[in-house]
Amino acid sequence: MWVRVWRFLYSSYFRFWVKWVLRLLTGKCELQRVLGSAEAGARRTLSVEHSLESSKNQVLRNATRVKEAEVDKYVRDVMKEKKIELNNAGFKTNLRISLLQISGYKKLYFDVENLRKVPYDSENKEHEEQLIKLWNLLMPHESLKARISKQWCDIGFQGDDPKTDFRGMGLLGLVNLVYFSKHYTNESRQILSRSNHPKLGYSYAIVGINLTEMAYSLLKNGALKSHLYNMVSGLPQMEHFHQFYCYLVYEFDKFWFEEEPESIMHFNHYREKFHEKIKGLLLDCNVILTLQN
Repeated sequence: MWVRVWRFLYSSYFRFWVKWVLRLLTGKCELQRVLGSAEAGARRTLSVEHSLESSKNQVLRNATRVKEAEVDKYVRDVMKEKKIELNNAGFKTNLRISLLQISGYKKLYFDVENLRKVPYDSENKEHEEQLIKLWNLLMPHESLKARISKQWCDIGFQGDDPKTDFRGMGLLGLVNLVYFSKHYTNESRQILSRSNHPKLGYSYAIVGINLTEMAYSLLKNGALKSHLYNMVSGLPQMEHFHQFYCYLVYEFDKFWFEEEPESIMHFNHYREKFHEKIKGLLLDCNVILTLQN
C-alpha cells in the first residue's frame, strides 16, 4: 500500500521538482540526461518511454504512439519542444532508436494478436500444410496414415483431430510449434522423446500451445520489453517473438524434469511456478532470453 502511495505522490508532485532541480544543476532536460548517460538497450529505452509518457506535453506523450514511418518526424518534434539543436547527432540517433523500439513493440503485439485471432481452418490449404509439416518435422520416419488419426496423440495432441486444440491461441499456436520444430529440429525431437517418459511425461503439443499463451501474455502486459529492447536495436519482429517461444519450450522441459512432478495432474501448479521464474528473469534490465545465447 505504501509503495503505491509513494508512487502516486512522486509522479503527481515530487517528480516535477526533482526534474527541475536536476535541470538547474546539469543544464540538461530529463531526456538529455537519459540519452546521454544510459547505455543502449532496455534501461535507456524504458527510461525514455517513461519520461515521454509522464510528460504533460502532448507532443512528447504522442511520441510513444507513433508508427515506424513517423519516427523521424517525431524525433524532430521532440527536439523542437525541448529546444535541443537538430545538429545534436548523438541525441537524435539515440532518441530515434528508442522510438523505433517502442513503436516496434506495439506493432509486434498487434501482429501477434492478429495471428492469434485467426482460427485454425481445416478447409484452409495453408493451415493444413503447416500441420502436416509439423508432423513430418517431428516424426520423419513414420508416415501419417490419415488426416484424422490417433497418431496425433503421439506428438502430444489430445485427440484424433489437432484443430480442436488450437482454439485458445488460434494459428499462433501452430506457427510457434512449426517454427521450433523447423529451426531447432534436433532439440524439438529430443524434447518430444522426453515428453514420452513413463513417469514424467507430458503432452508435447498441448504444452507447446500452453507456452504460446505464456509468451503472448508476457508480450501483452509489457513484460517482454526488457528482453526485446536489449535484443533488437530497432524494430522487434515476429521472428524475435518466435525465438522467445523457443526459449520457453526448451527451458520448460528442463524445468519439468528438474522438478519431477508427481503426475501430469499437477501441471498447472508447475506451469505457474515456471511462469513466475520467467517473470522474475524479465525484471532484469539486462536480460536476453534466447536459445542462441
